[in-house]
Amino acid sequence: MPTSLPRKDLFDLPEGVIYLDGNSLGPLPIGTAERAAEVIEAEWGCELIRAWNSAGWMDLPRRVGDRIAGLIGAPAGSVATGDTLSIKVYQALAASLRMRPDRRVILSDSGNFPSDLYMAQGLIGTIDKGYELRTPAPEDVADAITEDVAVVMLTHVDYRSGRMHDMAEITRRAHAAGAVMIWDLAHSAGAVPVDIAGSNAEFAVGCSYKYLNGGPGAPAFIYARPDIVESIEPALSGWLGHEAPFAMEPGYRPAMSTERLRVGTPSVVQLAMLDRALDVWDGVDMADLRDASVALSELFIAEVEARCPALTLASPRDPQQRGSQVSFAFAQGYAAMQALVARGVIGDFRAPDIMRFGFTPLYLDAGDVRRAAEILEDVIGQELWRDPAYQTRSRVT
Repeated sequence: MPTSLPRKDLFDLPEGVIYLDGNSLGPLPIGTAERAAEVIEAEWGCELIRAWNSAGWMDLPRRVGDRIAGLIGAPAGSVATGDTLSIKVYQALAASLRMRPDRRVILSDSGNFPSDLYMAQGLIGTIDKGYELRTPAPEDVADAITEDVAVVMLTHVDYRSGRMHDMAEITRRAHAAGAVMIWDLAHSAGAVPVDIAGSNAEFAVGCSYKYLNGGPGAPAFIYARPDIVESIEPALSGWLGHEAPFAMEPGYRPAMSTERLRVGTPSVVQLAMLDRALDVWDGVDMADLRDASVALSELFIAEVEARCPALTLASPRDPQQRGSQVSFAFAQGYAAMQALVARGVIGDFRAPDIMRFGFTPLYLDAGDVRRAAEILEDVIGQELWRDPAYQTRSRVT
């Protein structure tokens, strides 16, 4: 039976806060802190190194990967966890280029998350064999997939605006041109229904600290289509990607599964926290969650446009073309967001002028959305953002 939404009782949210930033860092699920303490005190503290076996530490990356697989439409055994999203992007890109040795173009888009583009640029510099990164506008990507493209690497849901690419159509066009497809699901996993297996994409990557609520620095994940796993040549041939890590062989022999995309020793405490955090998804139907997300975001847009005419919608108007966030443009967006946060409504800001708001039906309801819009109206209408206290930018915006 699907579980009703919201499920606020499963989260440890501060009193008086309306949290609209789960698209950047998910809140703390109940029981996660206790699980971390258990790992530290009972498992590490009492079992010491024995805990790799007795507490199941060695199996954590696979078990957590299978739980994430269920949220992105992937089969068991096809998702490896660990490391950071940037590392997983690097792995997927390097493997893709080796799959298309006669091509020299990586295709992304100009709106992609900067780190993904940085990793592509760094890989090109490392290989130094005439590769090129092309970044047309997001709306022009499909037509830019030509027969010299080795790999198409796109973020499914845009981090600034929430605009959502058509995964099935773009993957189809990539394959029609002979290219490999990589999807970054950082703003999709746990936010919108994803059928990565149905899309037939070769790779997908993502992080687990946004909608999956794994905590700051939570492990990343990488999906590899099962039929290509044994042909993947890992660029980062770490010891836990070896077929038999404790054989301590001098040469690398990749695991005959997605485990070959593991690199180093897993972050046990973080993985255990993520494992517990994923309990909030038990019984949740992604279609129901999507319906609730659209309803909340549509309500927010209507309320804000009625109350704050100085703000301009920067997300697609059509809810079917955006993920689970809404962005508004405002010239004084940074200061306005700081004033909003000071009044208990937490969103965030992205340069140059974007105020971002995430909608997670697991812990938000219509009352939260209306109240947030009322407070935003005060901030904008009364120009509370002019307070000098809100003008100095912090390192994290």
